[in-house]
Amino acid sequence: MTVVAMSQSELSRYDTLLRVTRRELRVEDAATLLGLSRRQVGRLLIRLRADGAEGLVSRKRGKPSNRRHSDTFCERIMTLVREHYADFGPTLATEYLAERHKITIARETLRQLMMGAGLWQDRAARRPRPYQPRYRRDCRGELIQVDGSKHWWFEDRGPQCTLLVYIDDATSELMQLKMVESESTFSYMDATREYIERHGKPVALYSDKHSVFRNNTASAKGDGMTHFGRAMETLNIEIICANSPQAKGRVERANATLQDRLVKAMRLEGIATIAEANAFLPAYMAQHNARFAKPAFDARDLHRPLASDDDMRVVMVWREERAVTRALALHYNKVLFILEPTEITRPLAGKRVDVCEYPDGSLEIRHGDHVLPYRVFDKIWKVNQAAIVENKHLDAALMMAKLMQEQLPVRKRNNNEPKRRSQGAHMFAVPEPDALAPAKRKRGRPPLRQLTLAEKE
Repeated sequence: MTVVAMSQSELSRYDTLLRVTRRELRVEDAATLLGLSRRQVGRLLIRLRADGAEGLVSRKRGKPSNRRHSDTFCERIMTLVREHYADFGPTLATEYLAERHKITIARETLRQLMMGAGLWQDRAARRPRPYQPRYRRDCRGELIQVDGSKHWWFEDRGPQCTLLVYIDDATSELMQLKMVESESTFSYMDATREYIERHGKPVALYSDKHSVFRNNTASAKGDGMTHFGRAMETLNIEIICANSPQAKGRVERANATLQDRLVKAMRLEGIATIAEANAFLPAYMAQHNARFAKPAFDARDLHRPLASDDDMRVVMVWREERAVTRALALHYNKVLFILEPTEITRPLAGKRVDVCEYPDGSLEIRHGDHVLPYRVFDKIWKVNQAAIVENKHLDAALMMAKLMQEQLPVRKRNNNEPKRRSQGAHMFAVPEPDALAPAKRKRGRPPLRQLTLAEKE
């Protein structure tokens, strides 16, 4: 027996015609039910008696539509789309084809053509990849997710700043919040020091691949670690970098929640500065954790207390080595440091010492456990030798001096210096962030303008 695949309308038509052949229904009534004329019903009955059910299947099935666009027309449209609208969506490309080329085509027709040419994907193909949730860690303090969220936390009441968020992976508990101007090594050092003093040392920190946590350059000097990473290694805290934002989804979702709830809470309190926010955050953390924190699978707390030899001030430091010259001097960040000649510093000629910058803005030169006294000579403060100008060239010299003062760029120090916006007062002046970048000029004093004949006379 031959099985014929029929549509719902064809099945209905087949049942009606069978009733006619069995004389259960008149031809006039069948024509009314099917919405056909008597002549059309008669033709269908002839096909049914001759070929059976197969005779009722539409003979257009599997054949191209008579109303379809020609291959030449479709090729012309796809040529235009490839040349001008390859990265456009079907809706926008349809509008531009009608506006610029006077070609009218249905949006869905163009969508199918673009999908066939590989210029567009259907909704299912564009759906984002699903990420399977990762199980929480068992114990509190085993893994702390860390991230910085730059946002308009004070809305229009204050500047844009960054919130450093420390969240426990096992309990989703906010462990530390600190508002800073930007993500930097010093700001993370300061926030981590406060975290350790409050909770103890966690087993590991889980962060993104920010340059504070990971040295992303292939030409890393020394051990290849960052200053923050070296401090965590000294404290025996592991740093693990996530490969994608989805991997540290708990802190990312916490950032989204804080950008909604914390912004509104600070608005109600009238908070508009970083200092006011940092004073408000401990009370907000307690309220947030009471609402969102979850109990851990294991009741143990893996935070470790500080060891007796852990000096947080000595550990949380930006440390770089420098060689001492025979004149007991060393160079750091375009500044000449001259060591005071003492019994400790005199034998250091030709040896290496550590230049230590602390988050509070202080700077020390250390050798072992000794802090070395020094004097500072800033090479940027050096003044150029005054030029000798004749009286008749004085006006031109003054005009040139004014132009040089307007276009003189801010003298920049080393490119690899730390960001010091989170520090307090320090010796390295930082230009205002809203200052306009002046035009760059060549080194050396520009030549004076040549006088015209009229000016010479």
